[in-house]
Amino acid sequence: MGEQAKPSGPDLARGIPVSSVKPGGSVVGQVDGDAVLLVRQEDEWLAIGATCSHYNGPLGEGLIIGDTVRCPWHHACFSLRTGEALRPPALHPVACYRVEVSGDTVRVAGKVDRKPARPTARKDAPASVVIVGGGAAGDSAAATLRREGYEGPITIVDPDTDAPYDRPNCSKDYLAGSAPEEWLPLRSPEWDRDQGIDRLRGRRVAALRPGDRRVELDDGSTRDYGALLLATGATPVRLGPEVDRGGMPVHYLRSLRDSRAIIAAAREGGRAVVVGASFIGLEVAASLRARKLEVDVVAPDSRPLERVMGAALGDFIRGLHEEHGVRFHLERKPTEISAGGVTLDRGERLSADLVVVGIGVRPNVELAESAGLAMDRGVSVNERLETSAPGIYAAGDIARWPDPLTGERIRVEHWVVAQRQGQAAAENMLGLQRRFDAVPFFWSQHYDISINYVGHAERWDTIDLDGDPSAHDCAVWFRRADRTYAVATIFRDRESLATEAAMERGRESLGEVSVR
Repeated sequence: MGEQAKPSGPDLARGIPVSSVKPGGSVVGQVDGDAVLLVRQEDEWLAIGATCSHYNGPLGEGLIIGDTVRCPWHHACFSLRTGEALRPPALHPVACYRVEVSGDTVRVAGKVDRKPARPTARKDAPASVVIVGGGAAGDSAAATLRREGYEGPITIVDPDTDAPYDRPNCSKDYLAGSAPEEWLPLRSPEWDRDQGIDRLRGRRVAALRPGDRRVELDDGSTRDYGALLLATGATPVRLGPEVDRGGMPVHYLRSLRDSRAIIAAAREGGRAVVVGASFIGLEVAASLRARKLEVDVVAPDSRPLERVMGAALGDFIRGLHEEHGVRFHLERKPTEISAGGVTLDRGERLSADLVVVGIGVRPNVELAESAGLAMDRGVSVNERLETSAPGIYAAGDIARWPDPLTGERIRVEHWVVAQRQGQAAAENMLGLQRRFDAVPFFWSQHYDISINYVGHAERWDTIDLDGDPSAHDCAVWFRRADRTYAVATIFRDRESLATEAAMERGRESLGEVSVR
């Protein structure tokens, strides 16, 4: 979670020379102690708050496209005209300012409330909406429905009593102890009431009845729907009883409750074993090292994350963790977890006070399967995220969709993808016919190093490395048949943004996206 930096730069309220900012250029300054981004587009001037509302990222270092700016850290997007948050992960607007030009001087005159015009209620909107799951996709869908002027009933059914919250932080700063829990909620306690949303916390949908457009809840009651979104997420893969013999709690990390439990079990000076060198597993390892635990990582791979990031980044990530005191036991599997420790497949015994398992997740598709929806290693959806049953949409970890970037049907387990799919599904419920074509994006944090990843490469022919991971300055390009499918970067935020934009423009010919 980024801390907001003290504003610097010129006092834009006093004004600066018009000639100091070229057409298409920008400058970051301050107004009454707040950082402000001033942008010149030919003879038009636009000004908004310069600090991203997600993790306080510096918008002045971002990418300006048309009348929008994208945050360099996690690719949120804001309107330069209104300050509105247009794309997740940012959910809240930044301030918008009035700009005045007098002679050769341009000045930012003060904040102005330029709320975007909202559409009126659509006549063909569904009579009611039920959202199954209140995480990234479900929360985004509910907010989008109201933002688009939908006035009908919205019901969110979610077994997670804490949702919606910032799930990525559950393995990052919150788990490490550097972010307080009050930073995690995505919405204020009053948001549901103010938006007229009925959130059924701690409840489950027991069955879908597509023919009747009705859901049955776990208490036997039913709810009718005009449109329904399945956003049921995923569940961690668990070790079998032949490995987990009892005698020691084994932790999995998916929810805020899970993160709290790991924090409660972690004690300074203790020993932890992390099973799995996945992103979650390694982020947990970094967080536990921040809490001064001794950490061993056990994984069957020869390199951590090689199947996703390739050899160069895999070696770098291993070295980074080893520099921070993590011990790796690669090409090993646990055969027994019992009181006091973990036994590996070659007989080695690792003492442990805490065991965390991160070996992947399975999409929660049981509801969809039992309702007879089309499946394809997940819930099959079309380009508008609608399932085989009219009026039922799917988003997030469970959805497999036709991706225009790769020409393949893909399922992606990324937080930001789920948020953006929730947006698109809600818009399509309202008849807006929006094709979901966002470029997948995620970030992974390891100590003070963040890796940004755009695109989606399940396989590749070649990997092009530009720069040096050990110098914390590189881009890794994953290519197949001379086409770029994904790019991972370390501290090349502008390059990551530019690559995302190029992928959006070059869907018909990804070969145009090349190493700089």
